[in-house]
Amino acid sequence: MAAGPERGGRAALASRGAGGAKCKLTSVQLRDLETVLEAGPAASGWDEDQCWTLARIAEVICSRLNVEYTLAGADLLPHRIGWSVQVPARRPSERDEARIAAWREETWPVVKGRWRTWAPG
Repeated sequence: MAAGPERGGRAALASRGAGGAKCKLTSVQLRDLETVLEAGPAASGWDEDQCWTLARIAEVICSRLNVEYTLAGADLLPHRIGWSVQVPARRPSERDEARIAAWREETWPVVKGRWRTWAPG
């Protein structure tokens, strides 16, 4: 009798490929998604900022490609098409360092509260 994957041995240790669910989008749909993402959020109707969020990506996939994705599932798609997480290169010009420092000194201690040294029993 031959030693196949169902019988154990070396064949049973061979990789069967990546685990997890298969991608719901076809390669054509992935290219369409990449085109939409490259056009930017403003082209899809989000004018308030120029950031793609997972919720926005999932909404675009649902509305344009008629495929529903959870946020966790939508998180995998940008990586699949070669995108990575981007962080702003600079701070916004509207940032007010004096107000931030005042908030940290006055408001944060109140919000944070005191550390409890005992737990109510």
